[in-house]
Amino acid sequence: MHMVGRLSYNKIFRQMLVLIVAIIMATSSIMFAMSAPFCVVAKEEQSEKEAKQGINLESPSAILMEASTGQVIFEKDADKPMPPASVTKIMTLLLIFDAIGEGKLSLEDEVTVSENAASMGGSQVFLEPGEKQTVNTMIKCISMASANDACVAMAEHICGTEEAFVVKMNEMAKGLGMNNTHFINTCGLDVEGHLTTAKDIAIMSRELITKYPQIRDYSMVWMDTMTHSTRKGDTEFGLTNTNKLIKQYEWATGLKTGSTSKAGCCLSATAKKDGVELIAVILAAPNSKTRFAEAISLLNYGYSVCDIYMDDAMPQIPQVMINKGKNDSVRAEYSKTFSYMFMDKVDHSTINKELKMYDNITAPIEKGDVLGQLTYTYDGETIGVIDVIASEGVEKATYWNTLNKMLDKLLF
Repeated sequence: MHMVGRLSYNKIFRQMLVLIVAIIMATSSIMFAMSAPFCVVAKEEQSEKEAKQGINLESPSAILMEASTGQVIFEKDADKPMPPASVTKIMTLLLIFDAIGEGKLSLEDEVTVSENAASMGGSQVFLEPGEKQTVNTMIKCISMASANDACVAMAEHICGTEEAFVVKMNEMAKGLGMNNTHFINTCGLDVEGHLTTAKDIAIMSRELITKYPQIRDYSMVWMDTMTHSTRKGDTEFGLTNTNKLIKQYEWATGLKTGSTSKAGCCLSATAKKDGVELIAVILAAPNSKTRFAEAISLLNYGYSVCDIYMDDAMPQIPQVMINKGKNDSVRAEYSKTFSYMFMDKVDHSTINKELKMYDNITAPIEKGDVLGQLTYTYDGETIGVIDVIASEGVEKATYWNTLNKMLDKLLF
């Protein structure tokens, strides 16, 4: 009797143990499923999005942007910080053109190559210490041949040291809203912490091509030469554009390639077709062929879907009357030309615009003060607003100004 009771007890204990183990395993499975990395879900969602758009990219990070509006047409992990390799040089070129635009530099200026600049590894044009080259030649070497030595030489020429130039690069990045970017060098050589994103690259690419369209005079050239002038004499050196899209894609206009063992194969590709300019950025492609093929896929997709509306007949601004000013009115202008990108073809004549000026505008007025707005609507929805701004400043009227105005009215 005692033995039977013990057997029953053991049987019940075993059953309970099995039940507990089953509950633990089921709970673990549920918890594992709930705690599965978010990136898996994100990748599935991204894959579905790519499939709907007819795009399937092997590269882990990419973006497609329309240049005139800055509107993003397609993106894939575009905010993920990654090493950009020589695509970094877009920012270097932007600062060089800024210096030219500000009159601090000219294309004919001669740049002397330092020991430090000549020692740069990676892609280079083999500049020698003491060698002199014009700014024009240096830009050519950076744009076409992705020359690290030319980058450092230009940085030292403009700011004294590469480190000081990099400070300006990061300041510019911050000013442009490149919130996930940190540069450590001018040329993109692999170093810990030198990171940016596909979206940030598109932003600086857009700034360069819209602010300085003359970059195409360099980025669209397939082959050229430069002349090394050293103590050994003059020798000609061939330059070939690293961007094969210039040969492969009919509408390509640039812009910059990059590749290192850490960054993989990177590209910021620009193209212009029928007045529409697009920027396609590819990061960490497994090989060079893939980066070019996927950039072409993005560009072709963009040209198949986007329709740019550019208002070249903005309404005339009426005379803007002001109160208590030295003058009774102020000249006004639009802050910019309006453009908008539709993700489908639309009838531009159905876009409505309404100009409204502010009431009771009172002096003092400063140049750039907002005096009204021009609002654009399509299909009942607002698609954009352009400010009307003062073209000049108007001081507040003094007692004598007011008295003179009253006398003028009485007499004339």
